[in-house]
Amino acid sequence: MSRGTAEAEPLNREWARDYLGQRGLASKYLYEEIDPAIDALSPDNKLIMTTGPLTGTMASTGGRYSVVCKSPLTGAIACSNSGGFIGAEIKTAGWDMIIFEGKADAPVYLWLENDKAELRSAKELWGKTVWEADEMLHKMHQDPLIRIACVGRAAEAGNLYAAVVNDLHRAAGRSGVGTVMASKNLKAVVVRGTKGVGNIKDPMRFMQATEEGKKVLQESAVTGQGLPTYGTQVLMNVINEMGAMPTRNMREVQFEGAHKISGEAMHEPRKGDGKPNLTTNAACFACTIACGRISTVYKGHFTVENKPQYWGNSGGLEYEAAWALGSDTGVDDLDTLTYVNFLCNEDGIDPISFGATVAAAMELYEMGVITKEETGGIELNFGSAKALAAVTELTARGEGFGKVLGLGSKRLCEKYGHPDLSMTVKGQEFPAYDPRGIQGMGLAYATSNRGACHLRGYTVASEVLGIPEKTDPLVSDGKPELVKAFQDATAAVDSSGLCVFTTFAWTLDNISPQIDAACDGDWSTEKLLEVGERIWNLERDFNLKAGLTGKDDTLPKRLRKDAANVGPAKGMVNELDKMLPKYYEIRGWTPTGELTSETRQRFGI
Repeated sequence: MSRGTAEAEPLNREWARDYLGQRGLASKYLYEEIDPAIDALSPDNKLIMTTGPLTGTMASTGGRYSVVCKSPLTGAIACSNSGGFIGAEIKTAGWDMIIFEGKADAPVYLWLENDKAELRSAKELWGKTVWEADEMLHKMHQDPLIRIACVGRAAEAGNLYAAVVNDLHRAAGRSGVGTVMASKNLKAVVVRGTKGVGNIKDPMRFMQATEEGKKVLQESAVTGQGLPTYGTQVLMNVINEMGAMPTRNMREVQFEGAHKISGEAMHEPRKGDGKPNLTTNAACFACTIACGRISTVYKGHFTVENKPQYWGNSGGLEYEAAWALGSDTGVDDLDTLTYVNFLCNEDGIDPISFGATVAAAMELYEMGVITKEETGGIELNFGSAKALAAVTELTARGEGFGKVLGLGSKRLCEKYGHPDLSMTVKGQEFPAYDPRGIQGMGLAYATSNRGACHLRGYTVASEVLGIPEKTDPLVSDGKPELVKAFQDATAAVDSSGLCVFTTFAWTLDNISPQIDAACDGDWSTEKLLEVGERIWNLERDFNLKAGLTGKDDTLPKRLRKDAANVGPAKGMVNELDKMLPKYYEIRGWTPTGELTSETRQRFGI
């Protein structure tokens, strides 16, 4: 970026054998090529867009890519995974990853067409939304088949949880990877690939393995029925009924308005035009699940009545966005949440961190700590749809009180003298599962290498859905082993180029034959688990070198001290203190959470 040049280099095959690809391999590159202690927004940070070995292939869901860097939100390693089509386009252009180094003197975008890579001026694109920039780039290149990843105005303004948005409404959404991209004066990456994906080790065996995998997905109640019909929103009513729905900044564990913003509600005719919120479902590249949502907002709704640019179809609510923007803020108006979700896509904002930060601000507002004067006249009360829409517009532009909300929950609560009201781990906001009602998720949140995250070890699959086997969500015994198993397996899946949602139906026994047929070497289930565990330990060591310690493996006081008020978990807190020592032990770490010499030697770290 600093020199304005682009150079090709061969992939490090030795590292690929140890870390597979995508999340694992890019994390290894980052670990080796930067000092983890640097300022995440300095030119010394690197931004890596990376694919997996199955990205761009016929494997179901083989369209994933990740963005890896040091996070400005957490100070930890960031790896944010996205679907859509640009990952496959990078692969069919002939590349496994793109590493951005330094900082451009002025705004630029990368044009990548097969072997041609050029940094071009983005002067006219800077200050534009993702949607505006996408339209302008398509006009400039006169090619409807280009794929674009872009940052919006929020990232340019320094919002610490800004996303990289690709294909208009898919996103590498968490940990501020978009903020790092904008800090390099990089507005967009535009890709056109026509080479295809070659070098499949055993094409016939690969075709057979992928076809068998697709049959398993189709026959599953979750990947063959639930997700195509309701998307991830299939979980809204389920989690609410079991008393694990974080509500109003996690003060409560059930939301009385959950049914109004659920996957079922998205199918129902609405007042006004009699049409459902949901227009259709949608799939990413090579996906046979199609869990994506495409939605509309009622044209007469207050959020869009004079804004025809929002009357069309666009990316609809996922469960995490519906929870964070809805239950956590107390807002149960489906059209408002859809409009706000559109804005998050349009300007590249992580809706989880944003919604949770708004929820913390609402609690502080109702306490009288944040004043109406500071919000610019917005009455920031829980349940106010108009307030939510107003602060989203400000945050998207990086203006007024939206600039404060762009700091994230941790810094906002510290700014106003109430750090305990920030529902975060390592500075990253919680996803949509209360760890008092789902004990394993509490440990998964606390130990996640990128801060609070459900996709680093989704024990909800076992504790709620009974996949691959049912465990009691209210019991902490056995959860350290469960969390570790999910974390290691997920690290391997994230490194393959496949979507983690496949694991609602697949185990690594379904995935390893696909990788083994595609890639050189032995890729047994045992090898994949070893790779996953190596990745987890490498990420941990990056964080230790960045200055994080075992003291950061904790949960907010509210979740450890304030018992759930209703539901099956009534009277319970999360038993993290009981689970964490055992977790460290089975990880091969010291009692303070550091890698032992034996663990380092075992994984070559």
